[in-house]
Amino acid sequence: MHSLNPFRVLVVHRNFRIFWIGQTVSLSGTWMQQMAQGWLALELTRNAFYVGLVATVGSLPIVLLSLQAGVLVDRMDKHKLVTIAQSLLMLDAVILWWFAWSGHATIGWLLLLAAVNGLVSAIEIPARQALIIELVGREDLPAAIALNSSGFNLARIIGPAIAAVVIAKAGLAWCFGLNALSYFAVLIGLLRMHLPRWVAQPSAASALEGLLAGIRYMRSTPTVNSLMKLVTVYSVFGVPYLTLMPVMAHDRLGLDASGYGLLLAAVGAGGVAGALFLAAVSQRVRRGRLLAWSSYTFPVLLGAVALTRSPVVAGVLLLLTGFAMILNNALGNALLQAVVPDAFRGRLMAAYSFVVVGLSQVVGAFIGGAVARAFGVEWAIGAGAAIMFVYALYATRSPTMRTL
Repeated sequence: MHSLNPFRVLVVHRNFRIFWIGQTVSLSGTWMQQMAQGWLALELTRNAFYVGLVATVGSLPIVLLSLQAGVLVDRMDKHKLVTIAQSLLMLDAVILWWFAWSGHATIGWLLLLAAVNGLVSAIEIPARQALIIELVGREDLPAAIALNSSGFNLARIIGPAIAAVVIAKAGLAWCFGLNALSYFAVLIGLLRMHLPRWVAQPSAASALEGLLAGIRYMRSTPTVNSLMKLVTVYSVFGVPYLTLMPVMAHDRLGLDASGYGLLLAAVGAGGVAGALFLAAVSQRVRRGRLLAWSSYTFPVLLGAVALTRSPVVAGVLLLLTGFAMILNNALGNALLQAVVPDAFRGRLMAAYSFVVVGLSQVVGAFIGGAVARAFGVEWAIGAGAAIMFVYALYATRSPTMRTL
């Protein structure tokens, strides 16, 4: 019988334990930066459209380059790629801190540095996702992905909570400075790992042929095709509500930066609970059925968030929304990685990041920001929730999804 201890994978796998701790610390800094970046964009422009535009520009390189990056990830040492990319992300955070600290920050510089961050992330995200199986093996992969999500959401709680205090006591710039320092945690962890020596696999195919082979695999494999469509719809119309949270907090709920941080922390707390729940039951339940349940619950809760004007009610709803959202996201990732052969793992994770990080911001956040500007943030969030719910009615009844 499989253990219900959600932390078992951390105990058993030293490399993953080191990786998880370092990444969680680093992601706390990243969430501090994301909160501060959104608030800084709002301060510089007083325009909801620019809040969405900063997120869009930061994800545009992921849309343009991540599929090509997937070929690179499948052909290179993933550990080395992640280490180099994390170092470059740290440098980007240092430059952003200097601009904010010196008073030279402008919306132009904010957009440029967001684009650089996205350029590096186009390679780092699929490399990091594809690295996990090398740290835990195939059997423990679903639990590791769930724990990875728990670290992400634990950081979503810690980061904004610290950021709220830092903004009040030291100023917005130091959110960027602390993020730069947090990268040391993940870099130290990467350097301490003991991994087998990487051996390049010879390939006669060109980069373009490798890219096309990956696309053909995703289109011709029914399970991957159906899951990727679901992930796409939920990323474009669901995830961007997080980008619009500064506007929701300020314009609809009447909160300041500290209140905004608490709303993000509520999402993170729900996400941690959802991820730990999944890590505990991942080998005991039918994951496809749980995916269907979360596909209905997430949009219903998000629609309720769009309707409320009470900060307290919004906080409770966001806690539950975070739980359902992470179940949906982590299950989609785990089910995809469970079926993909190792030869295509980097390309599939590149396509996954193309959708979850790239399209969600470039398309989702851009549309959301424009709708919020024209009709109000409640319409931007509520319409996305309605589209997701309608798609869930269709997707969860398909024969392929029913067999998961």
